[in-house]
Amino acid sequence: MTAKTVDEYIAGFPEDVQTILEKVRATIRKALPKCEETIRYGIPAFNAGGKTILYFAGYKSHVGVYPVTPDVKAHFKKELAGIKGGKGTIRFPLDRAIPYALIARIAKYKLSNNESPQRRRGRSESSSSL
Repeated sequence: MTAKTVDEYIAGFPEDVQTILEKVRATIRKALPKCEETIRYGIPAFNAGGKTILYFAGYKSHVGVYPVTPDVKAHFKKELAGIKGGKGTIRFPLDRAIPYALIARIAKYKLSNNESPQRRRGRSESSSSL
C-alpha cells in the first residue's frame, strides 16, 4: 500500500524510526514554512511554486534526502564529508546522530536556489561558452 499522506508514510516504520522521520519532517517544515507538504513518488516531499524542493525517505538503515545536486554537494562539502550518498542523494545512517541542523541548512539552500528552468538553461548556455 502506498501512503497517501506523510503521516501514513511515517506510520509504516518501526517506532524508533518514526521518531527520527518525524524529527526530519519537523526540521524541514521549520526550514521551509511556506512549502506544501505532500507525497510524491511514494515519499514525503516539500513543494514551492509547483516545484519539489526536497524529499526525504526512510529505509532499513538510513534516512535519505533528495535531490542533492552537485551544487548542494559542493556548497556543503565539509559538512557532508564522510556521509555516504548516491547520485542525487545523501544517506544519513540510523545508527548515528542525524544532523538535523545540516538538513535544515540544505533545505533553505535548495529553496534559495530554486530557479526556473529557463534561468538555469540560460546560465548553462552562458557558462558553456567560457
